[in-house]
Parts: sequence; C-alpha cells; structure tokens
Amino acid sequence: MGSREVLKLFKLLHRTRQKVFKNDPRALEAARLKINEEFKNNKDETSSEKIAELMKIGSDVEVILQTSVIQGVHTGPNKLLLIPRKELLLDNIPFCDAPTQKS
Repeated sequence: MGSREVLKLFKLLHRTRQKVFKNDPRALEAARLKINEEFKNNKDETSSEKIAELMKIGSDVEVILQTSVIQGVHTGPNKLLLIPRKELLLDNIPFCDAPTQKS
C-alpha cells in the first residue's frame, strides 16, 4: 500500500464524516478527532501486511458509516426524531406470499 492510497482513505473518511454527521457539530468534531487519532497512531507503520489490515478496517468503517448511521434529534422527553439520509431510504417492495416459479 502506498501513501497515496492511505491519504485517499483519510480524505474519504473525512468526507463521509461530513455527510453522515451533517448538522451535528459535536459528532462531527468527535469523528474528526477519532479519524485523525487513528491515522496519527499508525503513521510510522512500515509492515505492508499491517498497513493492508488497517486500510481494510478503515474501508469497513467508511462502509458502516455510509450504510448504518442515522441521525436522531431529541424532540421531547422520551422522544427521538430519526433523520435518515436520502441514500439510506429504499423503495418499499410489497411482500408476495406466493413466489413465482421459474420455468
């Protein structure tokens, strides 16, 4: 893994952070600090196997952020308003009790 791929992942994680935690300054800052901390802690790594492993973990984190994180806003006592991003919303496909037979 070259430093170009590492930098590309670093930037991708920060872009994803900005999109996923939009309008939540506290989460934006916490995610920024965590991303920077993880990359800084491993900046002197020279083992290509370890770098590949860390890159895989970083890529997995990016996918999880993109596909699994939904913002929530407290609207009252014991009430939470969920604000899913448009790309997380799927078309509702009706359930079919009798599947069609393939010929």
